[in-house]
Amino acid sequence: MPLRAFDIESFADRPGTAIPPTNWYSSFAAAGLRNPEVHGPASYWLKVEGSFTRALQKQCESSFHVEVQREGFATPTLEEARRLGIPFRQLAWIREVRLCGDGEPWVLARTVIPLACLKGEGRRLLNLGSKPLGAFLFGSRDWQRGPLETGLCTAPSRAGQSEPELARRSLFSNKQSALLVGEYLLPVLYRGN
Repeated sequence: MPLRAFDIESFADRPGTAIPPTNWYSSFAAAGLRNPEVHGPASYWLKVEGSFTRALQKQCESSFHVEVQREGFATPTLEEARRLGIPFRQLAWIREVRLCGDGEPWVLARTVIPLACLKGEGRRLLNLGSKPLGAFLFGSRDWQRGPLETGLCTAPSRAGQSEPELARRSLFSNKQSALLVGEYLLPVLYRGN
């Protein structure tokens, strides 16, 4: 399979497609001290246990689908590398998707999968296509989710555009490695139209 890479900045000007810079907090309460909106309508989505994809599917009136925005081998951010405990500048498989309900994007998701995760059964992570990552992770007893972190996105909102303001993420670990899943909530999910 050929190596693919992407330029994350190439999508930065398209609303609803760019993962914004985010400050992460180890507790929901700590993030709430910085931004009271954490305790508003988004709180349900920031705290969902189990499969986030399944919760989104239940919210849909008619359809749910995953749109792959970009995926390939690339360098995680310094903060992501530290969180995963991997060397900075080490390549990882990075997958960015939009989770869409009833025909519109509700969530942007970014998964950073270190090379150590891509062995054995983990090679399937390279070929998910439009299948939800949650189906792989929650369908295996080998992967365990760590505590949820709450994120406050720091990119300035542009007038009339829907950008993520709140996010959540967690590490999923197996016996040999861990991967990092971030979910960035688009306001339409929790504020309505």
